[in-house]
Amino acid sequence: MARRNNSSDSGGFIFKTGLFALLAGAAFWLFNQFGGKKTADPAGPQTEMPAAGGQSQAPAQACQVPENILPASTTGEVVHHTYYVLSYDEDHEQAEWVAYELTRDRLNENWSERPNSFRPDPDVRTESATPRDYSGSGYDKGHLCPAADMAFNDAAIDETFLMSNMSPQVRAFNGGIWRELEENTRDWARKYKYLYVATGPVLTETPLGQIGFSKVTVPAAYYKVLYAPEPHKAIAFIIPNEMSTNSVMDYACPIDKAEALTGLDFFPALLKGSDEGLEGSLDKSAWPVNRSRYEKRVNEWNSR
Repeated sequence: MARRNNSSDSGGFIFKTGLFALLAGAAFWLFNQFGGKKTADPAGPQTEMPAAGGQSQAPAQACQVPENILPASTTGEVVHHTYYVLSYDEDHEQAEWVAYELTRDRLNENWSERPNSFRPDPDVRTESATPRDYSGSGYDKGHLCPAADMAFNDAAIDETFLMSNMSPQVRAFNGGIWRELEENTRDWARKYKYLYVATGPVLTETPLGQIGFSKVTVPAAYYKVLYAPEPHKAIAFIIPNEMSTNSVMDYACPIDKAEALTGLDFFPALLKGSDEGLEGSLDKSAWPVNRSRYEKRVNEWNSR
């Protein structure tokens, strides 16, 4: 009798345990199907997750830069952003060139606020340098495509703070003669309605050194190449990465000279055939400079 009661109690325990396990399993399945996936709160903070390969999942606006203005790339890593295009050189952890269109209409827009949002470029396949590479180096994060050239809207100016658009510049160079050249370039874009610009570091000369964990090359010089299609005028500049009291025009040269020094081919789709002669010519009178700006640079900007 006692043995039969123990068997009944045991059977009841097993039955209850099995029923509990069955109910728990069903509840787990229902939770996974209907309760385990959360949708983001549109009013709450959003976190952008990187896609495979380091690419952003956010849909990018189509590139606005005409393909026919791009220099030839020697690295094969051409990155198209919305308002400028670059060719990234992994060996030097910076762009070998940045190219874009500079227009009077965009320059006449109300300027957006400078964001100072320096960050790695997620579109560089080999990974770009980082802000930390420049920290404590004594060199500025020098824009290749200037923020002021892209201040016509928030997205455009923010895009210029990607680290693929930066190169280590001596402070008195970045805030001195390079700044003056950038401001003159905007004057020339207003004068001619629009310009095509190609700019970057001279990576073929012995560098000033390297900085950061990524070993970012510190270039000895920089170039800027400009082409104004409607008056059909072109000019190039090669300027050492150092403070200067010389006139900007002391560094002007034909495009051919910039090509020979850098090993790059500028505007190959535009300056060909009968137009190739423009690459070997230089007409400084077509590019007037602001004398008061030069004096301000020498007397103020160089000493900051």
